[in-house]
Amino acid sequence: MQTLNSFSSGLPKNIHKKVTKEIASFYDVKDFELKSISVSDELNSLLIHPIKEKNLFQITISGELAGYAYVAKAPSKTDEFDYLVLFDKDLIITRSKLLIYREDYGAEIGSKRWLKQFIGLKEGASIEYGNQIVPISGATISAESITIAINQLLQSIAILNENGLFN
Repeated sequence: MQTLNSFSSGLPKNIHKKVTKEIASFYDVKDFELKSISVSDELNSLLIHPIKEKNLFQITISGELAGYAYVAKAPSKTDEFDYLVLFDKDLIITRSKLLIYREDYGAEIGSKRWLKQFIGLKEGASIEYGNQIVPISGATISAESITIAINQLLQSIAILNENGLFN
């Protein structure tokens, strides 16, 4: 299943392992390539939330583009959590996954049922916690945080696409 080592993907080993497992499971494959997408400083300056080095990836299977992966951190009450968003070739969210949650409360945001709300959202879509995204009692800060993060990601992906990054 391992396609690139954690040093070539730029992700910490524990995160890389979870990302590769999730991608392999989603696409039902053992072999795929995860290639980091570089975003120029000029393009990053247009984004609300700049894309950091080595957290946006192209996924290829047998040499064919399968989609994209985005790995990042978002704030929780006293710490941060790591999450993954998978996009198809058309930049539509196909899966979101909580990778590591470091709080005693609020881990409910990692439930597949709650995260399904993000599936099908397209680049440029605008979402709001409490409107399009159902709140979670006891996980308000984390749930709102991931909603804001994904909203900003969708806006950023639209700008990157408009500027030819995915062509």
